[in-house]
Amino acid sequence: MGYSREIQNAAMQKIESRRKYAQQEAEIRKSKIFEEIPEAKNYEKNISTCGVSAARAVLNGGDVTAELEKLRNKSLKLQEEYKTVLLKGGYTPKDLEPKYSCEKCDDTGFVETDNKTIMCDCLKQAMVECACRELNRNSPLSLCTFEDFSLEYYSKTVEENYPRSSYEQMLNILNFCKRYAKDFTKNAESLFMKGKTGLGKTHLSLAIANEVIKKGYGVIYVSAPAIVSKLEKEHFTYGNSREKTATEDSLIDCDLLIIDDLGTEFTTQFSTSAIYNIFNSRLLADKPVIINTNLTLQELEKLYSQRFVSRITGQAVRLDFFGKDIRIMKK
Repeated sequence: MGYSREIQNAAMQKIESRRKYAQQEAEIRKSKIFEEIPEAKNYEKNISTCGVSAARAVLNGGDVTAELEKLRNKSLKLQEEYKTVLLKGGYTPKDLEPKYSCEKCDDTGFVETDNKTIMCDCLKQAMVECACRELNRNSPLSLCTFEDFSLEYYSKTVEENYPRSSYEQMLNILNFCKRYAKDFTKNAESLFMKGKTGLGKTHLSLAIANEVIKKGYGVIYVSAPAIVSKLEKEHFTYGNSREKTATEDSLIDCDLLIIDDLGTEFTTQFSTSAIYNIFNSRLLADKPVIINTNLTLQELEKLYSQRFVSRITGQAVRLDFFGKDIRIMKK
């Protein structure tokens, strides 16, 4: 992963904060338990004293083995009695230990595997979350919900050349998006929202994002022009450095990527390649993308390629929005 140093530091701080919080909570619990069971505090002190005595026995020499065995037996006896005292009070030794968020690494961010220290999955996820937050800094993620999506602006009349009314179509799409958000997983289907301006594509994709974020997933919402501009800047500014791939890695690694207004960006060979690579990489990794566009399939083929459009329509659930521009009607 090519995350920037800032993202890595932010992720480590997040993990360290979890560890400190778990340890502080453990100290608070321990103080409360010792107030209820003063005898338990004495046992902990005596067990600790056995450890100190063992260290002194090694330093002092003599029959170290015999002395250590004696202290070990004493410590085990004290631990059993300690456990009994706690159980009588309704607790176990586990209640005095920190309850870390990640049981694999105890909130350190790293685990030992095959005599190697590797990054824990929790730290990788923290990097994804930090990267999402950074890329979403100026996005309107909090502006749209399912609750404030109104169907009153959609006509119940079936227009010529359409299979149903725009009201019925949007009711179906709204219900589909609600189910999609409710059942979302990291391997959910991708969505392709297509239709003219002002029909609710952005609103519903942001409503999905809000629900998915509440479930703890990492979501990135970007407009095609904004993300192409950022990718171009990194590509031509940083050369072969880590920062060159930071945004691209974030877009590929997040749990859900939403690309709004596809086709409104200034199209170049670089932009076409960059967007296709991100979309294709996510599909190969079985990660969902929501793509919104105001363009027809023919217009998209002219801007990108038939292969690109075929990839989108073949791999994503297509949602066709039709009707009149509700933003104009609201005015």
